[in-house]
Parts: sequence; C-alpha cells; structure tokens
Amino acid sequence: MLTPELSTALDAVARSPRLLVTSDFDGTLSPIVNNPSDARPLPQAGQALIDLAELPATSVALISGRALRDLRVLSSMPSTVHLVGSHGAEFDSGFSHEIDGELLQTITDTLTAIASGRPGVTVETKPASVALHVRNASPTDGEAALGEARAASESWNAHATAGKAVLEFAVIATDKGEAIDILRAEHDATAVVFFGDDVTDEKAFRRLRDNDIGVKVGPGDTLAGYRIDSPEHVAVALNHLLIARSAT
Repeated sequence: MLTPELSTALDAVARSPRLLVTSDFDGTLSPIVNNPSDARPLPQAGQALIDLAELPATSVALISGRALRDLRVLSSMPSTVHLVGSHGAEFDSGFSHEIDGELLQTITDTLTAIASGRPGVTVETKPASVALHVRNASPTDGEAALGEARAASESWNAHATAGKAVLEFAVIATDKGEAIDILRAEHDATAVVFFGDDVTDEKAFRRLRDNDIGVKVGPGDTLAGYRIDSPEHVAVALNHLLIARSAT
C-alpha cells in the first residue's frame, strides 16, 4: 500500500534522534462519516500512535479542527498523545490568541438562521469558531447555504476556512503549521511527520522542513511530499514507522 519512496522516507525519519509524529483526525486517522459525532480512529491507526508515543525520544500529537473537548472524547487517546484542537489554536493550556466572544455569537446566530429550513445543513459551534456543514444537504441547499455564509462573512473580522463540505469561521487566527512549530520547539524534535487530508492541513505541510515528512491522504493539490489513498493506508504507514522506530 505504500510506495517504495514513502517507505524509504519513513525508514530514514525513524532514525531521527527526537521524532515528532503528528496527524489530523477526520479523514486521516478516522474515515469521513456523515454524522461527525460517529467519527472514531481506525483501531490499527490509533494503536500505532499510542505505541509510538511510548517509544523513547518520540512524541505524538493529533492536530484537529475539532474543539479540544470533542477531540478528547472521540479520539479516546491517552495522555501520552498530545491533543491540539481548533485547527491548531487550542492547547490544553488554553488558546494561543484572545477570543472575541461577541463576534462568535454573531456568527453563530447568522449561520443558524442560514441553516434553518434547509435539511442536512447543520451548524457546529466550537469555543473559538463556528462551522457550517453541508455534507448531508442537497446540492441546491448546500450551495445556497455556503453562498449566504460567504456573503455574510464579508462584514466579519473572522478567519474563513473551506474544507470538505464545510465552511468554518474562526474568531482567532488558526494555523496547524503554527501548532507544529510550537510542538517542535516544546519537544525539541529533530524531525516531524505529519499526515493530513484537507485544505486546512496545507498550512502544516507548508511549515515542514527538509528533514520532515508530509503525507497527503486522498486527492487534491498539496504541498506534501508524499501521498496515500485513505485512512486505512495511514494505519499501514504508522505501523511501518512504528516498526522502523522500534528497531533503532
């Protein structure tokens, strides 16, 4: 399932003195599902991350668009795996920037009104952002809802991020690449591996350095150096890395 080039790269990075292994959650560690609350990591992928975190000089983190509280519940990861929510802005210690609560409420009210009367269009509220989901809506309702949200957002001082059938508005700066930089410094990592599948993950791929590895999951333009097809292949890659790292 892995190309020879990716296998060789994982073998090489496994020999790095202090390794940081990071991954997105939805669409990467967990398959995309219609109901966001049903998302769970693939058992083989989740266990590989847990096992990697137990190795010497190896740190592991999930960096997700999910609110940290939801990521903690859905991932079921132990404390040895670090969790970063809200697209890289929400750490256990709090948010990396100040939250504008009034703007957050305005966005919530507006998106709720847009979703009203459109079956399958839902609003997800998070501590620092609001997301409009259209995955389960008809194409007509979905496009109309997204269009109205984009128009409304022109008056908001918010950070808009388009993902797979979702448009999210954050009232703080969110950047998975910044989160990787913070984790790299915190753990004094000499190399980083990051797996991601969505547009928001490109900010992380952009921050990677020459001795790091970025792996794009699925189709689409990417800055990642490697590509695999699915979360099932993420599990294979993580287990390959686990075996190689265990042998060093």
